[in-house]
Amino acid sequence: MKREGNEIVPFFFLPMDQIALINNLLERTAALIEAEKDLFVVEVWIKPTNNVKIYIDGDQGVSVDKLVSYNRKLYRQLEEDGVFPNGDFSLELSSPGLDEPLKMHRQYVKNIGRGVEVVRLDGAKAEGVLQAVTEAQIELVETKGKGKKMETHTHVIPFSDIKATKIQIKF
Repeated sequence: MKREGNEIVPFFFLPMDQIALINNLLERTAALIEAEKDLFVVEVWIKPTNNVKIYIDGDQGVSVDKLVSYNRKLYRQLEEDGVFPNGDFSLELSSPGLDEPLKMHRQYVKNIGRGVEVVRLDGAKAEGVLQAVTEAQIELVETKGKGKKMETHTHVIPFSDIKATKIQIKF
């Protein structure tokens, strides 16, 4: 997938050279982080202005220092190999922020025990604590009410029914 503004554009709507470029960037980034088995590439997207954004995550998170180091190395590679004519590009490597939806199975596993909001394909929403993750589904425990009126509901939601899942921060 590629993001354009606030919307996600499926690969099949991208020009072939754009898909090749995204795959090239995915491969280069994966090669840079391959020594660190707990890190993984979440997403690569390119704006029409050649603003490249690459999300990297880790099973225990990823430090800013590592992201800066990988950014410098990848930027140097792209410049030296002339991937973007005339050096006409910007590059940003970051970890997905809390405002970014979960995209990969590893991200769901990493966030077991955290509060999430799940939006289903039909638009229905469920909020609760991510209790378990399998290859096919997630288990969400929702608590409503307080004191004696408190009720707990467990929702089993297949990945095939999920439109988006975001981490919820409660204070």
